[in-house]
Amino acid sequence: MKSIRIATVIACLAAIAPATSMADDGESLFKKQCKKCHALEAGKHNIGPSLAGIVGKKAGQQDFKKYKALKDVDITWDEANLSAWIEDPKKFIGKATTMVVKIKDAEDRAAIIEYLKAN
Repeated sequence: MKSIRIATVIACLAAIAPATSMADDGESLFKKQCKKCHALEAGKHNIGPSLAGIVGKKAGQQDFKKYKALKDVDITWDEANLSAWIEDPKKFIGKATTMVVKIKDAEDRAAIIEYLKAN
């Protein structure tokens, strides 16, 4: 009976470990790729808008005065849209944007998105 409990605990920890690792990777990637332009504090904008609580929000809805490319688009930032945007912003919306970072690696994009979901 005791060995079954131990096995269950180990299985649960194994299931949690990749998510923790991905969030850690996402934080590291965010700091390297995104933080120079984006903050995670609500209402705090840098060169780009705050990304606080971005998952589930409509694009272009913040009080960020520099919005141009996303001002009139009808996009909700779900995981798929964020991934496509981070991969190639211009290709995603079909017009030029000030966002210059492109993250081609799908695992890196997924890690960043997981990190954004937690913030």
